[in-house]
Amino acid sequence: MPATAHQGGGALEVATLGGGCFWCLEAIYKEVEGVERVVSGYAGGHVPNPTYEEVCTGETGHAEVVQLTFDPTVISYRELLEIFFTIHDPTTLNRQGADVGTQYRSIILYHSPEQRETALEVIRELEEAGIWDDPIVTQVEPYTTFYPAEDYHVDYFARHPYQPYCRFVIAPKVQAFRQRHAAKLRARR
Repeated sequence: MPATAHQGGGALEVATLGGGCFWCLEAIYKEVEGVERVVSGYAGGHVPNPTYEEVCTGETGHAEVVQLTFDPTVISYRELLEIFFTIHDPTTLNRQGADVGTQYRSIILYHSPEQRETALEVIRELEEAGIWDDPIVTQVEPYTTFYPAEDYHVDYFARHPYQPYCRFVIAPKVQAFRQRHAAKLRARR
């Protein structure tokens, strides 16, 4: 797994997750202690350097994802996945709410055999717990290539909090995350 050093001196790790619109995931993971960087983008497809418009057609095979660079001494990959499974519905195939299409699928793109095993273990535990009435349809696939989204997607929720999608879709998800995972919130700077 690619690892990089950071101010704390330890190695950082990377996780790539898709669970609907990347604006929602980005807004939430930017608040998680130990997540050093969050980049929205596209992965899991077959067209090089896709644009947002191309991905939205569903024909490139890409999912909207976030790529997280995190400090595993502060937050584990398992904990990132535990958050992931509480901030989207992993039982709806190719959709999250009104967002429909393969680009909105639930997907974990693992960067190492350890990440794959952890993802499968978390899914197995959630299935056994019977949290949802329907089975989890989250895909677990090897990471290949990530394409960062266009600049206008960066910090979308923070820059457009009053846009209707942000107010009625993202804001409630962020609020629910803050309540459920208060112990994992980054200290306000």
